[in-house]
Amino acid sequence: MKKVFRPLTTAASLALLLPSALPAAVAADTTRTGADARATFARPCSPENVIERTLRGGGTWRMCWHDTRLEGLVLEDVSFQPRGEAEPVRILHRASLAQIHVPYDNGAAEYMDLTEDQLGAHVNPLRPKDCPGGALRRVRSALAREGETVSGLCVTTQERGFAFHGDNGDLPRSEHTGNEAQQGQDLVVYTVNEAGHYHYINQWNFSDDGTITPKLGSAGNLSPSDFNASDGTGWPLGEGSKAYATNHYHNAFWRLVFDPDGTPTSRVEQFRTRQTGNSPTEPRTPLHKTTRNTIDKEMGGLTDANAQHWWRVVSGKHKNADGHPRSWEIVHHNPTRYSGRPFTEKDIYFTEYRAGERYASDNLQSPEGSRLEHVGQFVDGEALTRPVTWVQVGYHHIPRDEDQAPMPVHWQSFRIIPRDVTAMNPLTPDHLRQPRYNGDGGHAAHHPPSHKGDK
Repeated sequence: MKKVFRPLTTAASLALLLPSALPAAVAADTTRTGADARATFARPCSPENVIERTLRGGGTWRMCWHDTRLEGLVLEDVSFQPRGEAEPVRILHRASLAQIHVPYDNGAAEYMDLTEDQLGAHVNPLRPKDCPGGALRRVRSALAREGETVSGLCVTTQERGFAFHGDNGDLPRSEHTGNEAQQGQDLVVYTVNEAGHYHYINQWNFSDDGTITPKLGSAGNLSPSDFNASDGTGWPLGEGSKAYATNHYHNAFWRLVFDPDGTPTSRVEQFRTRQTGNSPTEPRTPLHKTTRNTIDKEMGGLTDANAQHWWRVVSGKHKNADGHPRSWEIVHHNPTRYSGRPFTEKDIYFTEYRAGERYASDNLQSPEGSRLEHVGQFVDGEALTRPVTWVQVGYHHIPRDEDQAPMPVHWQSFRIIPRDVTAMNPLTPDHLRQPRYNGDGGHAAHHPPSHKGDK
């Protein structure tokens, strides 16, 4: 069902196994301030492996990148310095894809595209028009001539639509009238990696409000060998009903090692919302209560609508200017969860950091070595002191006529949203950065909850 890549030579395999540039260790003293601290955050790796961009909204993203034979693009030491903040805020120590699991509905094939197909080794060359308005960086690839690299990493910016849109008249004691609106912008980093007939776009969007959006785009072509009208597990393509392209899943996993505020000590909190009855004043309106619990041990969870659960990773070191602990919320919904394997039964996992636990499945391929096969086995009741976050997003690909050819890109993604990282929206205009606009300002009695369009 997949085209077979030529095997890597021993030397090439070893070269692609190693990162293209190992970031230098960040100084242990993370409490330094001023220019020394900014230099530490801005240059934790060699210059050619630094990505740094100040977006139109005034915030600056900094990170290191390298590539590995299996994971492909790896981002490390990711920080964001919001406009108006004196110091960058560290978010992630390490972030990467952790598996793309592709089982076919007819049971004839099941692939682990990172570990079996060596996804990271097969970086496609990009042309300038594939990276509009950006810059291309050189990456090693098994698809290049021996000893050569390809222009395989794009670093660019993209518009993301409205960052905010609001009425100043709703603010307490506002001196301004009319709508306040601003268009947002993302720093975008991506490679295109090949596995069989598929081309995967491994993309990371870094927004000007501090949000991170990992994305996986699936493109390429349908496998010619999958057109089998007899197995009953496909969709008819082309004229009549003679050729059926086999249905299959793409179960994408990401592995995130948070490093909030430059320290590995953080905690995971779970929020749950449930209905508790009906309002005594509005009987038709149900009451809801949201509770918060600290997750002390390894676990897996569900993010579907019925579960009403969500999680955040909380800094154990710093608070924002309002005195609230900084945290990052995982915003995620997995509508097509695959039930055929134990490691796909949960949408999100939190495990204790272990260097050998690198891949969500087929983990015995980990170069660090591990006795455990998949992320479901990593969850064994161990206490969480340095939590690792694993996020799964599934997609059931039922082919259609429009997938011929080339196949349109379909995306799988989730978001990492700052929660209480700054006291106000980092994009707030200067004329609204005043204490009376931060919170209620003591005038709640004059501004009861309302929805102006409702009757």
